[in-house]
Amino acid sequence: MLREGGTIESDVLEKALRMLKKYPLCDHCLGRSFALLGTSTDNRIRGFSIKTLLTLEAHRLLEEGNELGYEILKILAVNGNFFMAKDLLKKKRGEDVPAGPSCYICGSIFQKIEEIVKAIIKKVEKYEFNTFLVGSRVDVSILEKEDELRANMGLSYGESIKREINREIGKKLQEKMSKKADFENPDIVILVVISKDLSYEIDVKVNPIFIYGRYRKLIRGIPQSTWLCKKCGGKGCEHCNWTGKKHQESVEELITAPILDIIKGEDIIFHGAGREDIDARMLGNGRPFIVEIKRPLKRFISLKEVEKYINNYAKGKIEVKDLKWASREDIRNLKALSQITAKVYRVLVETKKPVSEDDIKKLEQVLSGATIKQRTPLRVIHRRADKVRTKVVYEVKAKKIDDTHFELIIKCQGGLYVKELVSGDGGRTVPSVSEILDNQATCVELDVLDVETVT
Repeated sequence: MLREGGTIESDVLEKALRMLKKYPLCDHCLGRSFALLGTSTDNRIRGFSIKTLLTLEAHRLLEEGNELGYEILKILAVNGNFFMAKDLLKKKRGEDVPAGPSCYICGSIFQKIEEIVKAIIKKVEKYEFNTFLVGSRVDVSILEKEDELRANMGLSYGESIKREINREIGKKLQEKMSKKADFENPDIVILVVISKDLSYEIDVKVNPIFIYGRYRKLIRGIPQSTWLCKKCGGKGCEHCNWTGKKHQESVEELITAPILDIIKGEDIIFHGAGREDIDARMLGNGRPFIVEIKRPLKRFISLKEVEKYINNYAKGKIEVKDLKWASREDIRNLKALSQITAKVYRVLVETKKPVSEDDIKKLEQVLSGATIKQRTPLRVIHRRADKVRTKVVYEVKAKKIDDTHFELIIKCQGGLYVKELVSGDGGRTVPSVSEILDNQATCVELDVLDVETVT
């Protein structure tokens, strides 16, 4: 249909023709300028359809003797690089129209999509994953051309070239790999960086996996985390027998080494719900922990098999249980709640002077329900801020063993320094066993019997 004067009676077609008259455009970039119009199609088909309609109108005009038809076909053949217009010009006017210039906006990057997809598949084939997300970083000169065209043509129905590139790559990856796109929590994120000359680089970010569990430390003398040698800072020296470590084993290493061996990650981080002293055992139901495995090659693993492998590797020094998949949010909860959740300790206490049964009863009465004011202990002040913490002792049960030894079962708030609750730490912990009995008391043995579930 034409208005009087021979112009096309469609705002979309009229704008498309004006665009093609001024700019060489591929089907993708023409169609993307009207991406918000119409549904259930893609930009390539949308652009192809617009060029087809323009070609049909041009053919009709040509048949009616209107030279506007020839002008439109020439625009479509050259700047639209449209085969149907080229065929008509050859048939009707005997003209051979050579390939036109590359697309003004994308430079024909969409012709490289298949090549890019193949390169991505080759790069990610070593990883196990179910879900992915595609992103792109396009050279600013390409984005500026798109903005310029939209401003000059008064376009308001388009979408960005980055969005279309991401979608086109994502669709083909889903088809070829039988994987799913996930916009919230993908296993891997693929970034395609497109330069001005249309060369490209592919960066693959493999999101970590998280495993929650509980560990029991069955022997004394093992720290929770790796202690580097103070002399060499982990480089290795005579003082540490060239190991770089003060202690040759830790709970962290006994758990993380076999996990890395199975999952083949690049690095692993251990997150514990608090910690016990090196000379304390962790018994009962165990202490919660989460490991974060970075850039894992494997994801499709049996946690039961992982649990068995860790326990065999640890040879009775520690054991893990209740392994399950976790998330980064679980780590935040683990850290936050570890300072307030209840813990139960067994303490073997030795006193300087003999104690009586009345002393034992007094301890139970005074400490059960007590609020403890505890300044940072001298033994940890080199790595902790010097401040006063307020903690609660929920319940204490005491049992005399002999004149100078008794056992305490203490249920208290997380973050309480139990050794200092016994000794008083020179008055830095109030009240304390030493203060209540007026008798210097020392922690001889310490065991953690229970850590409240926090995840």
